[in-house]
Amino acid sequence: MKNLDTLVRDIYHLMETKEIDDHVDLDGVCAEFGREMAEALKDSLTPDGDRRGLRLSAIGKPDRKVYNDYHGVEGEPLRGNTYIKFLYGHLVEAMVLALAKAAGHSVTDQQKEVQVEGVKGHIDCRLDGILVDVKSCSAFGFKNFRNHELHKDDPFGYIGQLKAYAHAEGDSEYAWLAMDKQNGTLAVLRYDERDTYSDYYDAINWDAAERVRHLKKLVGSDMPPQVCYEPVPDGKSGNEKLDTGCSFCEYKFKCWPSLQVFHYANGPRFLTKVEREPNVLKIPKEF
Repeated sequence: MKNLDTLVRDIYHLMETKEIDDHVDLDGVCAEFGREMAEALKDSLTPDGDRRGLRLSAIGKPDRKVYNDYHGVEGEPLRGNTYIKFLYGHLVEAMVLALAKAAGHSVTDQQKEVQVEGVKGHIDCRLDGILVDVKSCSAFGFKNFRNHELHKDDPFGYIGQLKAYAHAEGDSEYAWLAMDKQNGTLAVLRYDERDTYSDYYDAINWDAAERVRHLKKLVGSDMPPQVCYEPVPDGKSGNEKLDTGCSFCEYKFKCWPSLQVFHYANGPRFLTKVEREPNVLKIPKEF
């Protein structure tokens, strides 16, 4: 019987054999997919509105990031490639869920609105009855889902986001359906809050409603919280660099005004302390 545990295998089998179950309305699935693609494209080309405010999708993020978002603190401007990346994520979600439907799985409650303590959010869907969030990832980020290690490294607050949705829905079990956007590999990562002996239990054993109440009080303050992450050593040079969570944040130059950027082969490195000048190109902040 098809269920969340067989989903990846079933989608791969569908793509390899093109065999469609008799009960699947393929034309309907394709038409709905087309509408969702068009809507995602239109949204990406529509001017951004005022995005300030608390949303359940953000409650897993660090306090200062939430505070800055809420108060409209000016960060680095989003560039064209970043907007394309966001659009691609929406397209991947629509595609993966369409494939799940075509493979004979049940997909319900797409974009259903939920709320915790008055803060709203929208779930991606229920897949075979299980609350599921769909993620498109780099090959590096995909490892956390494939290897069942998201609880060890969750810089974007994915656990908090889905845990909040689960709290609103009264669910103790939830999952992520992730796709490596570089090679199309799929993985399902499933957590169950009733499994107190799991290696991930400590990472999910907290109260989503209490977290929301904390954030509502936080954003009502005139004093921003401390920085989200302290700098970490950059090898044995004596230099210090931003933690990964800060490197991807648009507010890093606000939090670290003296930040220096150097171009390494594997990408930019953001140094908060320079004891020994790196022997690579220094990048001006404006670039």
